[in-house]
Amino acid sequence: MKLKDIKAVYFVGIGGIGMSAIARYFLHRGATVGGYDKTPSELTRKLQEEGALIHYEENVSLIPEICKNAENCLVIYTPAIPSCHQELIYFQENGFTIQKRAQVLGTLTQSLHGLCVAGTHGKTTTSSMAAHLLHQSHVDCNAFLGGITKNYGTNYILSTKSPYVVIEADEFDRSFHWLSPYATVITSTDADHLDIYESEEAYLESFRHYTSLIRPDGFLILHTGLKMKPDTQEGVTTYTYGREDGDFHAENIQIGNGEITFDLVSPLGNIPNIRLGVPLSINIENGIAAMALAQIAGATTEEIQTGMATFNGVGRRFDFHVKTDRIAYLSDYAHHPVEIRQSILSIKELYKDKHIKAIFQPHLYTRTRDFYQEFADALSLLDDVVILDIYPARELPIPGVSSELIFNNLKPGIKRQMCHKEDLPALIENSTFDVLVTLGAGDIEDYATRIQEIVNKKV
Repeated sequence: MKLKDIKAVYFVGIGGIGMSAIARYFLHRGATVGGYDKTPSELTRKLQEEGALIHYEENVSLIPEICKNAENCLVIYTPAIPSCHQELIYFQENGFTIQKRAQVLGTLTQSLHGLCVAGTHGKTTTSSMAAHLLHQSHVDCNAFLGGITKNYGTNYILSTKSPYVVIEADEFDRSFHWLSPYATVITSTDADHLDIYESEEAYLESFRHYTSLIRPDGFLILHTGLKMKPDTQEGVTTYTYGREDGDFHAENIQIGNGEITFDLVSPLGNIPNIRLGVPLSINIENGIAAMALAQIAGATTEEIQTGMATFNGVGRRFDFHVKTDRIAYLSDYAHHPVEIRQSILSIKELYKDKHIKAIFQPHLYTRTRDFYQEFADALSLLDDVVILDIYPARELPIPGVSSELIFNNLKPGIKRQMCHKEDLPALIENSTFDVLVTLGAGDIEDYATRIQEIVNKKV
């Protein structure tokens, strides 16, 4: 089905962050957009305000009539939807064109210059930075992001003139194999999603295959020290990047007084006096990768300097809800042991000698089973840790796997507590801390407003 023939699009699982960005794309194109999701959310409410027809009951009769015409309705689904879903079965049995969201993004990278960000960690922040750098420059871009950017209040950016599209390339379910990148960053390849890949070797091979999909006139920008060896086509230009090594790297890093500045060393032209709009040390590397993509696309030195200084961050990525001289509360989406470690080290660097209390909600039974010791080691960098029950997402419980596996392996001497999420407000009310951080990719964010109210009373 060609894009011009699509009159309606139906999303099975429309409330996901990636799915909602594509829904916005088709709304902007003037198509009728319908969809199902399990529960209402802020994302689905905003989509409904923008014109999407959404329901929350798995029921074929609730599908809009315009979305029941197989000739001009495209069906898009997320891999998180089970194969037994009634609505998905209806579309399969009635001859509809059905695609995963990654297939749709792949189509876009065939008609536009795809600037993609892949990797276990840092995808959302790096791709959002790159999108901001380009959107506020003369180059501009389209963008499909994995988070809500604070600069634009959305996970989708539309341009009617730019040949570039920024895409967060997701390795889950090998989704990024549908893409045809013009330029891609690979931030990290720490094993994850072992329920899908089963082994680190298969995970690394998936990234290796991804590099073979880069267009022959394209670019690969690899973080230094990755285990994965690329398999690019002839003609692809390969660069490396890192904080202080690689073709793209930082020099003269200055951290203090709530600011981070540095100079970018780049084979495409050095850029002095970079100031981070979100001054966290992990954003030095994220920023270097984003600036590399922006330079490849043609953004100028002045545009990049301005864009880096004005980037306000992404919701749930080092997202400050309270920030005063006496107390702070922030949330972070970190849900892999390496991300947890990086998050904690960045917070400790920002708040030296402060009492930092972390609340962690593990995400997925399989990830907890595979990495509970690594989670415990990372959380043990702090002195005060609260562990919530596992957020199951798409999974059923696994016998013997619970958040107690992490709790019981925290290092001796750490103040530790187990807590059910519904008891979290009371626990915070009765706690003392200078900095509170909630960590995890589950529904802990649903408590953010209540937590903010409690922390503000402590100011």
